[in-house]
Amino acid sequence: MTTYAFPPGGLPDQSVNPEGTAVFTDAYAVIPALTMRDIVTSFLPGWINTRAWIMARPLTGFAETFAQYAVELQPGGGSNAPEPDPDAQAVIFIAKGNARLTLGRESYDLRPGHFAFIPASAVWTLWNTGNEPCGFHWIRKRFEPLPGHQPPDARVVHETEVAKSPMEGTEGIWETQRFADPLDLRHDFHVNIVNFTPGGRIPFAETHIMEHGLYVLQGTARYLLNKDWVEVGPGDFMWLRAFCPQACIATGDEPFRYLLYKDVNRHPKLSL
Repeated sequence: MTTYAFPPGGLPDQSVNPEGTAVFTDAYAVIPALTMRDIVTSFLPGWINTRAWIMARPLTGFAETFAQYAVELQPGGGSNAPEPDPDAQAVIFIAKGNARLTLGRESYDLRPGHFAFIPASAVWTLWNTGNEPCGFHWIRKRFEPLPGHQPPDARVVHETEVAKSPMEGTEGIWETQRFADPLDLRHDFHVNIVNFTPGGRIPFAETHIMEHGLYVLQGTARYLLNKDWVEVGPGDFMWLRAFCPQACIATGDEPFRYLLYKDVNRHPKLSL
């Protein structure tokens, strides 16, 4: 059964040991689901009946390209002016509940598993249309135009409509659902779903220029971050700066799946 994790909210009772597994280093951060409680939410200008867990934002000397939120809309909650930055593009991914997205002149009824890419300067709204809270993941990045090309087009699709592309030689043990064509250089970031069957792994320590936000949607794994192996599960968030070594081994008896942000397709800036 496919599931999509989302922050639990609430507050642990007084019997819980406050010593947790959250980690923040100069190379990576781990924000466990257990820490995403009511008292760490933010309220956002332009949104009503809405709260957000802001898990990543640009930090000098760390990851600098993106912000990532988990947003909860109460019934009737949402916004007619969701994006304050006209240069920001976005991906939203529905984890629970139902919402209606208007994007330009089009309207879409979204359910868990729906993905939407929203170009910079797009006119859009989002409202909870159900009787239960709606939770979605929201990733924002300022658009870096590609000279001589139009910006990428908006796209709304359910993840079940996106093929799983196996990594070479893995026979389906490690697969990626790519919501944008990797060869379409108009895109300056990708958000994908990465899938591992139990026991599957990244068999080397990836070390590269791309920054990452990884939100675990389902399953468990041991994840290598820099020099440390950490145990992660549904609702845990990992935040990696460029060149942080990384690998994983899927554990448990169900697929290990995560929503992955990475910046792509642009030359590095040669000045700060």
